[in-house]
Amino acid sequence: MSKVFVAILMGSDSDFPVMKSTVDVLKKLGVTCEVRVLSAHRTPEQTKDYILDAEARGCQVFIAAAGLAAHLAGNVAARTLKPVIGVPMDTGPLKGLDALLSTVQMPGGVPVATLAIGSAGASNAGYLAAQILSVADTELAKRLIDERAKNARAVLEKDQQLQSQL
Repeated sequence: MSKVFVAILMGSDSDFPVMKSTVDVLKKLGVTCEVRVLSAHRTPEQTKDYILDAEARGCQVFIAAAGLAAHLAGNVAARTLKPVIGVPMDTGPLKGLDALLSTVQMPGGVPVATLAIGSAGASNAGYLAAQILSVADTELAKRLIDERAKNARAVLEKDQQLQSQL
């Protein structure tokens, strides 16, 4: 039986400092992931081969991060029926706006769940992938509920600290 995992693809190794937060979120939630540097433009055959191999081995969600033309998420989505999450990188002269538009403007029938540009999108990609997997994994759903409760407590603690200073 294949082990369920999330595949994280990046168009360049320079994307990893931002995408490390995706890995960190998934690890914290106990979700197995793989990270690969593959390009829709420079390594199209290897990208296709990886997508097919990952699916055969149990990948249930793909996360694709890219900047500039950002065709990686669309390339992945064209080759799989598994959910694809796109993270536009904040690179280049347009600071990620071009990547956002390239990722979000998919044709009908080939969806990519597009998140925020840069680090906020990278973190949320991990959470969204875990939420998708939690539909069939009650233990993961419990870990997500616990994580949200922990985050709420942290906000309330900060609020109390602020109120005590006034």
